[in-house]
Amino acid sequence: MGAGKSTAARSAAAALGGSAGVVDVDAELEARAGRPIERIFAQDGEARFRELEERLILELLDRRSRPDLRVLALGGGALGSAAVREALRAHLVVWIDVDVETAWRRCRGTARPLAADRERFERLHGDREPMYARCADVIVPHHRAAAMGSVLGALDGLPTGVRLIWACSDSGDYPAYIGAGVLAQEPPFWPATVPGRRFLVTDGHAGRLYGNRLGALDGRVAIMPGEQSKTIAHAEIVWSELARGGMTRADVVVALGGGVVGDLAGFCAATYQRGVRFVQVPTTLVAQVDSAYGGKTGVDLSEAKNYVGAYHQPQAVLADTDVLATLPAEELAAGYAEVVKTALIAGGTLWELVRSGARPDSPEVIAACAHTKLRIVAADERDGGLRQTLNLGHTVGHAIETVTGYARYRHGEAVGLGLLAALRLSSADALRAEVADLLAARGLPVTLTDVDPAAVVMATARDKKRIGDGPVPFVLLAEPGAAVAGRAVASRELVAAVRELAG
Repeated sequence: MGAGKSTAARSAAAALGGSAGVVDVDAELEARAGRPIERIFAQDGEARFRELEERLILELLDRRSRPDLRVLALGGGALGSAAVREALRAHLVVWIDVDVETAWRRCRGTARPLAADRERFERLHGDREPMYARCADVIVPHHRAAAMGSVLGALDGLPTGVRLIWACSDSGDYPAYIGAGVLAQEPPFWPATVPGRRFLVTDGHAGRLYGNRLGALDGRVAIMPGEQSKTIAHAEIVWSELARGGMTRADVVVALGGGVVGDLAGFCAATYQRGVRFVQVPTTLVAQVDSAYGGKTGVDLSEAKNYVGAYHQPQAVLADTDVLATLPAEELAAGYAEVVKTALIAGGTLWELVRSGARPDSPEVIAACAHTKLRIVAADERDGGLRQTLNLGHTVGHAIETVTGYARYRHGEAVGLGLLAALRLSSADALRAEVADLLAARGLPVTLTDVDPAAVVMATARDKKRIGDGPVPFVLLAEPGAAVAGRAVASRELVAAVRELAG
């Protein structure tokens, strides 16, 4: 309740054409009962209301009863009915995602019978959210409820079973397609919202496997796999190849590969001719759960990781979870560290899913991780505060990568070690032990070998989050779902945490 479902339904109906039928279930139920919902609750009880609601929804979802009906706005509790959830499988389900603070602000003081008590309201919000996530084909942030035309335009040709998460930020919106078979369509799937000639940037491995699944290409640039390719020198190669290929500002860079390709190609797109559009096609777990979303692009310097870059949002993300089957075990494990990081930040259902042993490469887990990040980016695109929590474990992790020349540890492996250091600094000892067990079970390192702890500590001082002469701010987390950014850490505590990693 309070998400803006009625607004979204009207917007969707208008986008489908002025004659598209739209029904708000709550309003229709009140009209048929001849009394408002709060009176039904008061006189007959919630159980009776749910019976009436279920009967009405099942009637409306049967196309034979209302062949003109195109859009239906459901009440917030409608998915509590198993019969309704089953009936919805034959329809496209859009979840208008609203945070609890916004929903409460919109609902408090109204006649809504389930919005009289803040504590109960919050509990209801938390209980319903996992159900919405399981049923939704499309997820749209509440502040885009009145702009459903763009969302519907991105659904054209959507492969069956693929979820669309609508990403939004101050500098632009885009669709993120997540699921099995995104790249297996014939003809190849491509977002209708992204016209223009396509110029591919990829590495040799991803290009061989999937370069022919993106439709017609007008140019192709291949780099060597690995973090060593994420440099200004390689950016110059990409810029030059794009120029020689005749790419213009009307065209699109397609980043096919893992986080290195995505960061490098995105940076080149942000700077080539002062900015051209690009699409992320992530093929590693790290990229599908984290780096492909949010618009951070960049390259490394020998002095520190991601020191040169730009914010540049993609036009779309195409994350085919099937391609992860071609990854070696150690690459999947490296991605698992980012899954654990995201689950720790999200807490709740995602953390319980991860700690219970859910497959990290499942569409459910990947979509939940992407959704978590996109929620944060929508609220804070440029690292003004909340987005900094996504750096949990990255301050020490990036330092480890820097002092080892980006060659000894994969990014995810370094982040896993950084998570353990961050949890020790957070005095979350029991959680640290649990996370260490999770990482070790996936084959990730939980100790730092043949690396000087003092060099790692010194490298954290060059972290790009540092401002002025102040200390490097850390992200700390006392419990899942409670990450806090911008925390100062005593030098002796940081030294002790990194030395612990080294045994």
